Amino acid sequence: MDSMRIVAIVLIIAGALGLAYGSFSYTKETHDAKIGPVELAVKEKETVNVPQWAGIAAIVCGGVLLLAGSRR
Repeated sequence: MDSMRIVAIVLIIAGALGLAYGSFSYTKETHDAKIGPVELAVKEKETVNVPQWAGIAAIVCGGVLLLAGSRR
């Protein structure tokens, strides 16, 4: 399996997951403070929305790469 076919499959899978879920969230630590024996940490939950056009574009690009790779 050559690298173009692998990239095409990854794009198709990523596009399908983007369409299926629509968004993903993660938690990041923004502030840390140490005051003597007391430690404070602030964690923020971030949500990233994946646009539908991005998922569709990834699937189309993956399909084009897959077809172009098979013609060679």
